[in-house]
Amino acid sequence: MMKTKGFFPIDRFAQIRTPFYYYDTELLEETLKTVKAEIADHPDFHVHYAVKANFNPEILKIIARAGLGADCVSGGEVEAALQAGFPANSIVFAGVGKSDEEIQLGLDADIFRFNVESLPELEVINELAGASGKIARISLRVNPDIEAHTHANIMTGLAENKFGINHEQLPDMIRKALSMSHIRFNGLHFHIGSQILDMEDFIALCNRIDWILDKLEAMGLPIGDLNVGGGLGIDYEHPNRFPMADFGKYFNIFKTHLCLRPGQQLHFELGRSLVAQCGSLIAKVLYVKQGMYKDFVIIDGSMTELVRPAMYGSFHKIENISAQAREAHGIPYVEHEYDVVGPVCESSDVFVKGFKMQESHRGDLLALRSAGAYGESMASGYNCRHLPRAIFSCDNAGSGK
Repeated sequence: MMKTKGFFPIDRFAQIRTPFYYYDTELLEETLKTVKAEIADHPDFHVHYAVKANFNPEILKIIARAGLGADCVSGGEVEAALQAGFPANSIVFAGVGKSDEEIQLGLDADIFRFNVESLPELEVINELAGASGKIARISLRVNPDIEAHTHANIMTGLAENKFGINHEQLPDMIRKALSMSHIRFNGLHFHIGSQILDMEDFIALCNRIDWILDKLEAMGLPIGDLNVGGGLGIDYEHPNRFPMADFGKYFNIFKTHLCLRPGQQLHFELGRSLVAQCGSLIAKVLYVKQGMYKDFVIIDGSMTELVRPAMYGSFHKIENISAQAREAHGIPYVEHEYDVVGPVCESSDVFVKGFKMQESHRGDLLALRSAGAYGESMASGYNCRHLPRAIFSCDNAGSGK
């Protein structure tokens, strides 16, 4: 089977209805091996996969088999993690608005940790745990009031954001947790945002955590273990050149700048950096439209399959894999500038404007790269469109949905 230079099995794609997600499971497994190798010399480091990034059942099974834990933000994600094979004692459950039913699900499953974000939530968990005759293990999510250099909609660590407990209120929250008969205070949780590429942001987080820990110890309060969240970004412009995030540099920051106490455990919640580069949205060119001032490539993929460009103004590199296949057979490369758009009746259903790519024709297949995170998981049925199916590079990974 021929593969293009982008490693897409285009002959196989010709038999599949578009649009669909294609996952390079070999790249995913190599990424997971790299992460585990980077923390192998630190048995106190533990990585939980952020399920919200991609909860495709086959993706979850691969990550569970690799031995990572799961980071969940809904009861549905807790159920998906358990069904995929993540042990309950590796599941952390965060979120500012956990319902009673979701909390009860976590209690019944005896999950590893609730990341608690407010006093009212703490009181409800204590009440429900008491009614069930259980002890809930919790970490308090701290809002460190740190600005991460990322999109405003995925920044979570400022005092103005809805997430977490202000660090000035933390001592009283710890005392309240310690006073509750069905709560076991086990540590602190932090998360400052997503798609962070400026490593100075993580250094700033470490410095703030060190300051908070010193302050708490001076008050004679326990600290427990630490969870620093995730947020590590990936290179959307060069997915072939940089198929993995810089995990070595990322983990080294916490090894170097975070002053862990003897025996203190450190937890991470990585999502995008694990799965983004392994996924692509494959769509077909419906029409090439010549406008007055620009040309449009209209594809059958839309904001209902990949909403990130419409929601965040995000960039996804687009490759015409049919043109790449033609080039491999001696047909010369011809570049053209297009706006690549979808068929949904919204002006925001645009993937990229003024983008130079291979000359495209009706029926060509395009790959929208770096779509393994927040692509399929955010897909919708708007305009009564069908949810995209998933195809995997490894046939025995499953046939998808």
